[in-house]
Amino acid sequence: MKRINIIFLAAILIIGGCTSAQTNKNKYPNPPKATDKTIYPMRFSEAEWKARLTESQYYILRQDGTERAGTGKYNHFYQKGTYYSAATLQPLFSSEAKFDSGTGWPSFYAPITPDAVKLLKDVSFGSVRWAVVDSKSGSHLGHVFDDGPQPTGKRYCMNSAALIFVPEGGKPPVSSKE
Repeated sequence: MKRINIIFLAAILIIGGCTSAQTNKNKYPNPPKATDKTIYPMRFSEAEWKARLTESQYYILRQDGTERAGTGKYNHFYQKGTYYSAATLQPLFSSEAKFDSGTGWPSFYAPITPDAVKLLKDVSFGSVRWAVVDSKSGSHLGHVFDDGPQPTGKRYCMNSAALIFVPEGGKPPVSSKE
């Protein structure tokens, strides 16, 4: 009888341990995956996007462009605050999740909320990667890789031109061209 009680107690401890581990793991769940047919709530004509965005923002966000490594203004930038989408002005990343990846682009280990971004399969340049897009407009922000730090192991490698930084306590942006 004592042996059965010990086995039962051990099983409860193991199950309890797995549950709490899963809770910690889910603190930063993966963003949803999108498809090329996903309909985004914010839609403009290309002429309207060009009027809303700077030339470099348009190239990155609407034409899936990429800044050259080391040229973005947020690469070695570590003020406390929030990074917003230059396309939709929605919050995307917190400075608390930012880290120096040594890649030449601003990198984060998790978005501010899982639904702030979506992931699209990108098979360009003969490889398979996951493009990170703004969840409201589908605008290209960068890519995510599995070589980031804990707690997620992810590296959201973003283009500075796709982001607008607002210092802690500041007001959210009201224009993409800030």
